[in-house]
Amino acid sequence: MHIILKFRGSPGWHNSRSFLRSQKSFVRHNNTDLHKRLASSGAPQHPRGRSWLWYPATLLALTGVGYYAYENHQPSRHAVLATIRCSRLARAAISGAIDYKRTLADTYTSEEDRLEAVSQCHVRSATKVLNALLANGGIYIKLGQHIASMIVLPIEWTSTMAPLQDRCDATPYEGIAALFLSDMGQPISELFDDFDPVPIGVASLAQVHVGYHKASGKKVAVKVQHPHLVEFFNIDINMVQSTLGWIKYWFPEFEFSWLGEDMRENLPKEMDFVHEARNTARAVADFENIKTSLYIPEVISANKRVLIMEYIQGSRIDDLAYLSKHNIDRNKVALELTRIFNRMVFMNGWFHADPHPGNLLIRPASKSSKSPYNFEIALLDHGLYFDLNRELRVNYSRLWLSLIARSSPTVDADRRKYAALIANITPDLVRDCFFGGANMSQCIIKQYPVFEAAITGRLAPDGIIEADDGPKSDIQRATGMLDMASQTGEEMELIRNTAPQGNMLVSVLDVLRRLPRRVVMVMKLNDLARHLDHSLATTHSSVRIFLVTSKYCMKAVWQDEKNRFREGGLGFGSFLGSAWAFATGYSKLTFIEFMMDWQASLVKSSAWLRGFYSRGLAGAHDAAAGLY
Repeated sequence: MHIILKFRGSPGWHNSRSFLRSQKSFVRHNNTDLHKRLASSGAPQHPRGRSWLWYPATLLALTGVGYYAYENHQPSRHAVLATIRCSRLARAAISGAIDYKRTLADTYTSEEDRLEAVSQCHVRSATKVLNALLANGGIYIKLGQHIASMIVLPIEWTSTMAPLQDRCDATPYEGIAALFLSDMGQPISELFDDFDPVPIGVASLAQVHVGYHKASGKKVAVKVQHPHLVEFFNIDINMVQSTLGWIKYWFPEFEFSWLGEDMRENLPKEMDFVHEARNTARAVADFENIKTSLYIPEVISANKRVLIMEYIQGSRIDDLAYLSKHNIDRNKVALELTRIFNRMVFMNGWFHADPHPGNLLIRPASKSSKSPYNFEIALLDHGLYFDLNRELRVNYSRLWLSLIARSSPTVDADRRKYAALIANITPDLVRDCFFGGANMSQCIIKQYPVFEAAITGRLAPDGIIEADDGPKSDIQRATGMLDMASQTGEEMELIRNTAPQGNMLVSVLDVLRRLPRRVVMVMKLNDLARHLDHSLATTHSSVRIFLVTSKYCMKAVWQDEKNRFREGGLGFGSFLGSAWAFATGYSKLTFIEFMMDWQASLVKSSAWLRGFYSRGLAGAHDAAAGLY
């Protein structure tokens, strides 16, 4: 199709066309002269028909240079990988933050619709971050594991990140063999017999192989660090901190920068297996004279990236079928695990800071075991421990004991007093949670109840979060943790619907930012105990393990009072009062424990009878073991 443009202009237009024709003639004439001059000078000429070959040839050359630089020039490779990995995380994080902004600012026809929208936003954002972390691997998996362990985050986030505990890619055997040559100076075949090239476990930082150690003649577990971690550690950490920093800059209410700071401080400790060996030796010494079910595998040899230790034959601590097979009482397992970790925190002041079910194995106790029961709990992965100074340990203990007590003006004052000492959360600390929208305006979130719920893993008994202008309820609520066992469904529904979930998330993030990292780690230990108590399908009350924690808190406070008396900081009368308070309080908790355990045995006996009635002795055994 031809398009003809007609121009109606001044008479000068015809003169302009004549000028253009003359210019074209001039250009053609001069181009002819130019080609003649080039030909006479001997300059190479390229046939016009082949000029298109230069473009793919240039592209191919640039690609080759780029590939060579990537493979042989470390800074170039790092720059490329840094760009790719950072863009993945930044895209997921910023996309999620924008999604939250839009969701929280929207209006909804009903409260149910709003809650559903916020829940779906949690799932979408968590899934985006999960995919980015899986694609990047390495320390990003560790970042996801940290998120999964934060009990105060919405369940949609923690459940989405939970698979990262077990979804890690193994380093190929060739990479492991090369690491042994570089770090140990010997090939695997000279150090081990029957070294299994397939790892029995893969974590974010290392993987474990089984072999027979020639020097000791023992079957051993060989923990080997992923070789690529050291190469990309600084880059990955910088990227994580930069990404979280930009999120904080653009979306101040979504505060996660402290996660990057934690990783920079703690990951180098976990990546040094010599440091892990020293931690193991200290943990063994702390429990040397204690009658406990805890068993810590012997370290045979330790190198910075290779750790050789005793092999433990056992099963996951929450494997109900294994416990049933070996006649191990699951209630006792839950309580003993709680005692082990509480002794670390409140008595030793030095505790394991990477608790998850993958780091715990259970096995039948041998005749030489010092376990008071017929099982041993093996604690693995001692790369990261935290200390807890005397003041923080005692203040935390006093806070916990105030949470156990029934609410009263004095008890409530103690709760807020120790919350301020531990986490700088004062009674006047509130957050204006206005995001827009008819259902979310003029709402104030108080930080103390959020902190209390995070500590106990339960909703705050006396500080239920509610909008200041919202409806009040006359439902009788729990006044202490011991009352929580009897919370009604109506009360739980009220609590779930009182505070907007989006506002709660922002408040939770603010509380996490304020908490000392050691307190966060203690919360992780508490959460592990609660999680395993649930996974083991125990027959005692859900607050039974709270009593174990309370008794150790009483011991910590009493020990502090004795130290103050010896140092002259406590008078004799006050000392006697403390002794009486400890004796009466400890006896009371012991009696409540006895009653709860008696009730638990009745529940188990009832299950045994139901199983026997339906399936005979085999059914009775399985029912009592919680298998159905």
